[in-house]
Amino acid sequence: MLRAAILLVASCALTAVAGVPLYGQCGGIGYTGSTTCDQGVCTYSNDWYSQCLPGSGGGQSSSTRPPTSTSSSRPPTSTSSSTGGTSTLPSSFKWSSSGALVSPKNDSRNIKGIKDPSIVYYNGKYHVFASTAVASGYNLVYFSFSDFSQANSATFYYLDQTPIGSGYRAAPQVFFFAPQNKWYLIYQNGNAAYSTNSDISNPSGWTAGKNFFSGTPSIITQNIGNGYWVDMWVICDSANCYLFSSDDNGHLYRSQTTLANFPNGMGNTVIALSAPNKNDLFEASNVYKVGNQYLLIVECIGSNGRYFRSWKSSSLTGSWTALAATEANPFAGKNNVDFPGGRWTNDISHGEAIRSQVDQTMSISGCIRYLYQGLAPGSSGDYNSLPWRLGLLTQTNC
Repeated sequence: MLRAAILLVASCALTAVAGVPLYGQCGGIGYTGSTTCDQGVCTYSNDWYSQCLPGSGGGQSSSTRPPTSTSSSRPPTSTSSSTGGTSTLPSSFKWSSSGALVSPKNDSRNIKGIKDPSIVYYNGKYHVFASTAVASGYNLVYFSFSDFSQANSATFYYLDQTPIGSGYRAAPQVFFFAPQNKWYLIYQNGNAAYSTNSDISNPSGWTAGKNFFSGTPSIITQNIGNGYWVDMWVICDSANCYLFSSDDNGHLYRSQTTLANFPNGMGNTVIALSAPNKNDLFEASNVYKVGNQYLLIVECIGSNGRYFRSWKSSSLTGSWTALAATEANPFAGKNNVDFPGGRWTNDISHGEAIRSQVDQTMSISGCIRYLYQGLAPGSSGDYNSLPWRLGLLTQTNC
């Protein structure tokens, strides 16, 4: 009995001192993890991020945690984008869709489709980055507005006129990387690329793109078949950053680097999920933090058009458990989206949720709103010339 008690006390002691590894996150507004460092000192970086850095002693936390107040000049912890609901995941989803909200401008660009939107709500405005499609290829556009009724009249800033440059650029993802106090724009350019900016509202402020990889990871070239390496998505936990990507051939890949080393050192690429039928795991993955879980969605091609399947996990490294993962019971698709103003698309395709936090944790809560691309039924012709438009889903069963 005495020996058991000693073992129990020792176990509790070990549990009590377990904390954040060196270079991991240990504080910040909205952070709910441990504030005790296994090594080093919990060091304040900004209101949204404190990090365990080398220093004398260990287990430092309280004196370095950021204040709970926010400033309008910095990304907010929460936004007005989420309403009601809880941070739990249902086994099925129901949605209501807007009409087509954003179309190409009638200008000299002769854009055929607006696609692949990434969206954050910051400083009282929605900031949207999207792909512009023409027959010859893709590039990127930025626009912002304070209300969705203004979305289609918002000024387009074509990012090929910035240091991001011309040529193939597509499928953007934007987020605020709190450890460096800067915005990141992730996109595909034949590789996985990124640009950075200190001011999301300044289109000219983006840096020239840099690649995450020196070339296509070997595991992708071995499995891609006749597909394409597309749709990069970055999400970070308190220790690591992960880059998810697809190959249009039934594989979802995951690469990683440490939070402290991001964006450098991306590697250790593995197959995170696969499907025998490539259409059941096609492209456009999103991964979000929802409470203490992670939500993965992947775009698929079904008998009624494009739709999303979903999975959940307690870790970004999996394993992933099917959630709403069939065409009959999708995350979002023709079968569970209502169109009060009339159905304008059968395809619920590449998009992004309006997050409750704008940082690298990709956190969502409450009733989800999801900006997506849709296509008028019966559209045909060259894929790059299809008339994709943007619409907004609002979750109704939350």
